[in-house]
Amino acid sequence: MTQHILSLSYGKDSLACLGAIKILGWPLDRIVHAEVWATDTIPADLPPMVEFKRKADEIIKRRFGIEVEHIYAMDKNGNKQTYEKIFYRTPTRKPGGKFKEGSNAGFPYTKGAWCNDRLKTNPLDSVKHTPPPNAGYTASQCGRETGVTPTSKWRRCEKFSNSPVSQGADTNTVVQYVGIAADEPVRLERLDGITKISPLAAIGWTEADARQWCEDNDLLSPIYTTATRGGCWFCHNQGIDQLRQLRKNYPDLWALLMKWDLDSPVSFHSDGRTVHDFDRRFQFEDKGLVPTDRRFRWKMIEEGGT
Repeated sequence: MTQHILSLSYGKDSLACLGAIKILGWPLDRIVHAEVWATDTIPADLPPMVEFKRKADEIIKRRFGIEVEHIYAMDKNGNKQTYEKIFYRTPTRKPGGKFKEGSNAGFPYTKGAWCNDRLKTNPLDSVKHTPPPNAGYTASQCGRETGVTPTSKWRRCEKFSNSPVSQGADTNTVVQYVGIAADEPVRLERLDGITKISPLAAIGWTEADARQWCEDNDLLSPIYTTATRGGCWFCHNQGIDQLRQLRKNYPDLWALLMKWDLDSPVSFHSDGRTVHDFDRRFQFEDKGLVPTDRRFRWKMIEEGGT
């Protein structure tokens, strides 16, 4: 039997898939979210996003009859895998194998690398090979978040009817719904239309439409008040203003990021800039030593704020 699974990030596009799926009348069996952990006790999401997820889960369960499944990466011994553990792990090399060199080399190439995307992709990949929790859910690469209890609600919601969405897919396979809007042609080209499908594209919803649906349904993430995209608070691809707000509002997390920066053999940004460079820049800004009437240049810092 084919499973129809929505990969939920809690961004506007993936959340709006719920509305599109309902209108299209497509089947929906499970909603899965891959949690990323900075450490064993610190999530990759900032507190406002953690709270929003709780609120969204309650709304989704009430309106769509499905409880969001929170999973996370685990190591081969069944322990929670975290960003920090991978960050400090020295990888082993297979005979004749080579590691990628350079700044920001990804998992698992370099100790101290700033990108470890398999913390999210591994558990999501494992879900494709596992039955729903009420059918004896087990997964060697996935863990269940504390406090999330499987219930009999893990079933197809009666609000969704069968549709030809999975025609062409083998039985006992997975159809994955992904949140890619109709106005994202490059990303849509990567979908095969059989096992990976965009409900938003099928219904013709753009990113603006997805945002509007979330606003109308009280499901717009707080990330959109300060940024256009979500992500981990330690992501090296986040915008400068996000880094600035992290330092200002969450000094404990900023201190941890500074510690990782000292211990990493590669720079935070591919241009060689480190977290400590940004910390110095923000210090200059706080003291009014950086001009605000023109574009920032690093030489402003190097020249002492002229």
